[in-house]
Amino acid sequence: MRTYTSQSAILSDIQSGQLKLRDLVQHYLRQIEGNKHLNAFLETFSEEALARAAEVEQRIQSGKAGKLAGMVISLKDNICYKGHKVSASSKILAGFESLYSATVVERILEEDAIIIGRTNCDEFAMGASTENSAFGPVLNYADTTRVPGGSSGGCAVSVQADMCLASLGSDTGGSIRQPAAFCGLYGLKPTYGRISRWGLIAYASSFDQIGPVTKSVEDMALLLEVMAGADGHDATASSKPAEAYSKLLNSDKKYKIAYIKDCLDSEGIDAEVKAQTLVTIEQLKAAGHEVVSVEFPYLDYMVPTYYVLTTAEASSNLARFSGLHYGYRSANATDMESSFRKSRSEGFGPEVKRRIMLGTLVLSAEHYDAYYTKGLKVRRVIRNATDALLKDNDFLLLPTTPTPAFKLGEKAANPVSMYLADIFTVQANISGNPAVTIPVGKHSNGMPYGLQLMGRHFEEASLLAFAKQVMNEQATAT
Repeated sequence: MRTYTSQSAILSDIQSGQLKLRDLVQHYLRQIEGNKHLNAFLETFSEEALARAAEVEQRIQSGKAGKLAGMVISLKDNICYKGHKVSASSKILAGFESLYSATVVERILEEDAIIIGRTNCDEFAMGASTENSAFGPVLNYADTTRVPGGSSGGCAVSVQADMCLASLGSDTGGSIRQPAAFCGLYGLKPTYGRISRWGLIAYASSFDQIGPVTKSVEDMALLLEVMAGADGHDATASSKPAEAYSKLLNSDKKYKIAYIKDCLDSEGIDAEVKAQTLVTIEQLKAAGHEVVSVEFPYLDYMVPTYYVLTTAEASSNLARFSGLHYGYRSANATDMESSFRKSRSEGFGPEVKRRIMLGTLVLSAEHYDAYYTKGLKVRRVIRNATDALLKDNDFLLLPTTPTPAFKLGEKAANPVSMYLADIFTVQANISGNPAVTIPVGKHSNGMPYGLQLMGRHFEEASLLAFAKQVMNEQATAT
């Protein structure tokens, strides 16, 4: 079967009679079965997806289908879907079945999307490689000795290996953009509050955002259009009206773009990633855009600030998983105290326990002002500095990651090295700005990597339009 890269191509073939939607779902299910070794899916909803395909195809033929008709989507295993299991890839939620659907799930189903299954991720979305799952690591389809990125690694691989057309993940410090870059895909972290977090199992509530991983800018825009908007269930969801993002992609406007010089001068950046970023900058200049170098003196503070604040929020958010009400309960417990202690010690993995302990430390009375309060102040400084750059420039441009996908186990023994994999992506989460990664090249080792674009708050329409422009200009240049 043809490999589809956009929903519009699928719809066109269905309407012309060249494709049956049920056949497409069966193709994706065969791909999932044939690529089990990648460990991308924890569960597939086979019969449900096939039955829904027949219903959606009828609506397509009658002209009554929703915006996402023909789009087969996977869900990260921290997004709730009523009547289906959800575990955040953790033993602590073993056997738990969601009692309600996340707002994003309700909205994509209303527009006739088909959900094919739930994908593996780093436990509670804590990781940059999808090696921290209770169900084992996910492998990169392009090279199974390498990681797919994290924490939405299963999401990215499900799209990369043609197991579905698109996926919904969550991004706390780069968890959509980094795996999308490692797998040669598009990934969007919207403005904080642009998409409701209702039904997302929280890691760090003031950082988390749901977003899409896709094979095209067009599908990314369409999914944002459907999912964005106010939600009475989530007080942090913005009341700003969602725009028709998919209709606003065609632009020939010339922009002013800034790139952070410190990022390209960083010792940790791969030479080929740096070279391709500089090539893209020259292509943008040749196309008539103004590109300027800017200073951002807070690069070294972003990762520490991110981990102080997110671990504090994780310590609070994960306190609810006690082993008493649902999920895993230790068989070795003898009383209430031992039930708490043993259930959490046995149910959480090493990385989650590390972050809970770090977060508990920074929230403790003797360290609260020295770490958590100071972290909040530094976050405000970073946000103000980012806003100042975007006041004078339309977009910020920087590599999505300092290197292509690294080897499995390469950073597992060194948490600090793993945390630094997020160095270029955490800024958008700290400041709340929208950011997108687009695929721009392949390394000499055969692995893809991406370019990241960051825009002003709630200006996803222009950000996505510019992302499409960059891809078109790159295609013209090559």
